[in-house]
Amino acid sequence: MKNFLPGLALLLLSSAAGRAQTAWTDHSRVLPDKLRQVPVGLTLWHTPNPNYPEPDPATPGQYVWKHRTMVRNEVGEPLQVVECGSLIWYSAAGWQANLTETPAGFAELFNCPQGQLKPGATYTFVKNYRYAGSAKSLYGGDALWYILAKDASGKLYKGFGLIETEATVR
Repeated sequence: MKNFLPGLALLLLSSAAGRAQTAWTDHSRVLPDKLRQVPVGLTLWHTPNPNYPEPDPATPGQYVWKHRTMVRNEVGEPLQVVECGSLIWYSAAGWQANLTETPAGFAELFNCPQGQLKPGATYTFVKNYRYAGSAKSLYGGDALWYILAKDASGKLYKGFGLIETEATVR
């Protein structure tokens, strides 16, 4: 995943305008389109937040923002993950699509068997890290992580959490 992120950033920068329109069309509202009008049933948070880069001991000259992302089902019945992902905001263009995970990808990242969220249980993406190839490529921005999950009847719920990633090494 470490080598994937710089390529993903380059891809995002190359066609930001198109994705900004598809991810967030109503700029009078804060939430991106796919999250609006879906009831909240999950609590999602990041720690530490705000998050600051530090030198990457595994790769001298590079940097890493180390944080964890947690989610807890608040609905009271099991929920099946439908989608997980994040949108990023690092320019005046606003929310832009960043990444999307399948239920299987979510299950692996969050150590959540079959992507089924049990009521009250917390699932953690322990190494939800962001990388920079050099000090010149450090930039701040916000990421809005989200999870969509459905109950046995098919009702969809959301959870979302903002993480502030800063450019300053502390």
